[in-house]
Amino acid sequence: MKARVHVMLKNGVLDPQGEAVRHALGALGFDKVEGVRQGKVIDLELADGATEADVTEMCEKLLANTVIESYSVEIQ
Repeated sequence: MKARVHVMLKNGVLDPQGEAVRHALGALGFDKVEGVRQGKVIDLELADGATEADVTEMCEKLLANTVIESYSVEIQ
């Protein structure tokens, strides 16, 4: 089984990487971009018997800093 975890900074948390990307896009002539939020995608190969609850526990304990990040789990 495969799972994909999307991790993003929560709204209201400063995103310096996203701001750097937005600035760079503007410098390249893409002036219609008003904001960028950068996150990460984590693909997991799971053993038989693993559940979405297992992946959620992984996120809570390691994959996401739940104080400043939100996450979503997609089982494939």
